[in-house]
Amino acid sequence: MSLLADHNLPFAVALMLMVMLAVLQAAGLGDLFGEPEVEVDLDVDADADAGGAAGGLMSLLGIGRVPFLIWLAVFLLLFAALGVSIQGLADSLTGSPLYRWLAAALAGGAALPVTGALVRPLARILPHDETSAVGLDSLVGRRGVIVTGRAAAGYPARARVQDRFGQPHHVMVEPHEASAEMQEGEQVLLVRREKETFYCVALQDRRLAPEQ
Repeated sequence: MSLLADHNLPFAVALMLMVMLAVLQAAGLGDLFGEPEVEVDLDVDADADAGGAAGGLMSLLGIGRVPFLIWLAVFLLLFAALGVSIQGLADSLTGSPLYRWLAAALAGGAALPVTGALVRPLARILPHDETSAVGLDSLVGRRGVIVTGRAAAGYPARARVQDRFGQPHHVMVEPHEASAEMQEGEQVLLVRREKETFYCVALQDRRLAPEQ
């Protein structure tokens, strides 16, 4: 059974994509398709009730255990191999292959858990890069500056704050005291956080020395 047959088209495309990923990685261009930088890091201590199910599913599928391009390459290879096998089995049993998108759905459903099972031991073999990513809660107690807007109760402004590694983050801030206001360019101290909003006090109000 030819891989280029019409009923095997999804699996041929998957193999082509996998080869393209391998070429990009070999050429050192894989980082162009890595995770984009964001102004605010995802909170690694996010509410467990809200993200527990999604996090458990991603862990089961192996997403996040290895670099995403490696995970995707493994998935594409398994998807193609399982798809061609399904079509070959259907042809031998019934005399004709399955409709290509039905075969693709079956292959995709089977490839996801198998990919998760394969990348878990793979993650223990691959070297791990050190990271300076921090959770949002670690920014509480840091000093920053209002860069856009006027911060008032119910009207957050954008502030720039550096984490302990010196990396800048842009966060939304409101005054800790409801009657206070902070203007653009004013230095502030982050004192607490509620969801994605930080509450701050003006640096001069606390008579704090400039941060070293």
